[in-house]
Amino acid sequence: MRNPVGWFEIYVQDVRRAKAFYEAVLAVKLEKLDAPDSSPIEMWAFPMHQDGAGAAGALVKMDGVPSGGNSTLVYFSCQDCAVEAGRVAARGGKVMKDKFSIGPYGFIALVVDTEGNMIGLHSMH
Repeated sequence: MRNPVGWFEIYVQDVRRAKAFYEAVLAVKLEKLDAPDSSPIEMWAFPMHQDGAGAAGALVKMDGVPSGGNSTLVYFSCQDCAVEAGRVAARGGKVMKDKFSIGPYGFIALVVDTEGNMIGLHSMH
């Protein structure tokens, strides 16, 4: 059995700004993915483990594809989602809902990145 999500993309308008936001909030380093020659797509992948659980994904800048205003919510796994949520405002984002309990499924916080995309932060503690 596989997890239902195999990949995610977060569309952005300012790659440098969005990359700085995610690297600071999640304390990770994104890696540039090479696009085919003459492709107008720029992609930066989140750290991923080929045989790890969960889905891998990337920030994507593509002409004609705006950021924000979508109805898809990506949740990032955290040790304590309050820590990552605490980094959001200093990096130009906005906390929509501070850490709260979702019962036996742990805790989440909802934040908006520098590009207008809402994302979720999830932890078990």
